[in-house]
Amino acid sequence: MRRRTGVGEHKRGVPFWRDVRVLKVLAQIVFVILVLAVVIGALSNYLGRGLTFSFSFLNQEASFDLAEGIEFSPTDTYARAFLVGVINTIRVAGLGIIFATFLGLVTGVARLSDNWLVSKIASFYIEIIRNTPLLVQLFFLYFAVILKLPNIRDAIVLPGRIFISNRGIVLPWLRPTVSFGRWLPFLISALIVAVMLLIVRKRGLLRKGHPSFSLLWVGVPLLSIPLLGWLLISGNPMLLHLPEIVTTPGGVTKIEGGVSLSSEFTALLLGLVVYTGAYIAEVVRAGILSVPLGQTEAARAQGFTKGQILRLIILPQALRVIIPPLISQYLNLTKNSSLAIGIAFLDLYAVSQTMLNQSGRVVEVFLLIMAS
Repeated sequence: MRRRTGVGEHKRGVPFWRDVRVLKVLAQIVFVILVLAVVIGALSNYLGRGLTFSFSFLNQEASFDLAEGIEFSPTDTYARAFLVGVINTIRVAGLGIIFATFLGLVTGVARLSDNWLVSKIASFYIEIIRNTPLLVQLFFLYFAVILKLPNIRDAIVLPGRIFISNRGIVLPWLRPTVSFGRWLPFLISALIVAVMLLIVRKRGLLRKGHPSFSLLWVGVPLLSIPLLGWLLISGNPMLLHLPEIVTTPGGVTKIEGGVSLSSEFTALLLGLVVYTGAYIAEVVRAGILSVPLGQTEAARAQGFTKGQILRLIILPQALRVIIPPLISQYLNLTKNSSLAIGIAFLDLYAVSQTMLNQSGRVVEVFLLIMAS
């Protein structure tokens, strides 16, 4: 006869070795113990060889020169050298993200164009770039394109005094003057007013279902307030420096003025933009295709143009699909910048490699790389 369990009778629990919650906690404890054992073992071996673990070497003289980035001399410290590598990586990654996003957006939209030629050109670009290793592309751009350009004496001059040679690209550049400090409050005020207008516009959109005013009005203070400050203060807060070719008394020809982008920086930036732009194009295409076709048909029925449909209907809804993989592509671009060592660009990894060889601090340098 089967025994029935009463309501108040104690039920026997699951043994702890079969409880999933207990097993998860035990697994985490075991993992932490293993990590600590590895760290302690590594430190004991490190110290057992007579080595010391310290970051004090960062205050020592580097005794090597860096030709790329902010001002640096061999008498500067290792910390300054590492900062140069970090800034170089941020420069190429920041510009690469901006240009790759624009290129990927245009190519992704072109991939879905009704124009057969435009669609095929975009498809050809995506397939070729995605199926070619990035390092091969960097080698091709640097050795077969950039270094084959004319020398400085015969540099290609584009409109706007832009010089292109095998030494890189030199662009006109705005540089602040002594009056820039008095003009800076006008810039900050313009940004504050523009942000306030954006907040007001967003609240109107949430309250009424449509924005209270056009987005173009946000740009009015961004232009008018700095222009007013430029007219009120004495002197020009910024001057445009135009590059020009000069020959020194020793017969050395060089370009002075403007801002110079080295041949290594140019090749790396171009390679990262072209390579990552192809992947972003596929991300954009997938996001656009995720929007139901009925949205486009409804917008056409309302009389929207193709540009309005894309800008107001399709892209805003596609962003929820685009943003997560887009962030991954940004991270990939930043990590791929370490391939710069193949074309002698002094990024974070290349500078760290020099620091490692010079100081012998292997563990400390790699920890700095991981932390950055």
